[in-house]
This record gives sequence, C-alpha cells and structure tokens, in this order.
Amino acid sequence: MPELLCHTIPPVYDSRSRVLLLGSFPSPKSRETGFYYGNPQNRFWKVMACLLGEPFPEGIPARKQLLLSHGIALWDVLASCEIVGASDASIRNPASNDLGCIFREAQIRAVFATGQKAAALYRRYSQPVFLREITALPSTSPANAAKSLEALCEAYRTILPYLQG
Repeated sequence: MPELLCHTIPPVYDSRSRVLLLGSFPSPKSRETGFYYGNPQNRFWKVMACLLGEPFPEGIPARKQLLLSHGIALWDVLASCEIVGASDASIRNPASNDLGCIFREAQIRAVFATGQKAAALYRRYSQPVFLREITALPSTSPANAAKSLEALCEAYRTILPYLQG
C-alpha cells in the first residue's frame, strides 16, 4: 500500500558545489539512517570513493565531507510522494523540491540524475522551472545488479570535467 511521505533529509551543498547529483526520493533505509544512500547494498558511496580517489567514507560526516570537498551537491528531485518501499516505479502524486536554493547559492555547472526515474521526474517538474538540462547516470541501487561496480564508476566519470577549476 503506498503511503504519502515527505522528504526530511536536507540537501548537501555549499557555494563551491559545481555538480548537482539528484536521486528521486530517499529509500526506507535512507530515511531510517537520516542520510542519502543509507542501504549498505547501494553502491553510491563506493562509486563516489572510486571516482574521487578517496577512501570509502564511513558515517554521515565523512560522506558530506567527501562530496563537499570535491564540489558535489546532493539532493533528491521530490519533496514528497506516495511510494511503496523503495520502488521508484510505484511513485504517485509527486511534489518537487525547490532546487532554487542550490542554483542560487552554488556555481552548478551540470546536473546529473542517479537513475532514469530521477531524470524523468526532474525533466517533468524541475527543468521547466530552472531551465537546466539533466544527464541520467545508471542507478547504484542493488536493484540494478546488471551494472558492475567498475561499470558504474566508469559511467560516473562523466561528472569529473565539471569538477575541475
């Protein structure tokens, strides 16, 4: 049964952020841990560590620092929705986050989605407002087992040129 949920995890960004990574909506495990990609089976943090040449970040402060020290902002497209578990396919009645705070305060050069559903939601609800294109990257979810960690790291390398300078 879908339940209406509100996003409670604040965005991660500062004035030095150059790339904005957007998910769709926090999973039950992320909501439980109070931070993004909280499911230990999700490979997001492994991909970030690999991509940025850093050790795996243990804990929320280390994860925030990893992103901010490399110019990466992180949030989700949706502020609320009806959802069953972590199933993006079950999302109904979505309401988008106001990404304006990030676009105003940071120097975002490129926007990327951490999956096709996040990209589709952004294109429908946020792109008409902010007039910024988004590039879909493969999901790091355990449901996307077809992609190896190496393939995910390679796909995410597309963000690196936007982090320079």
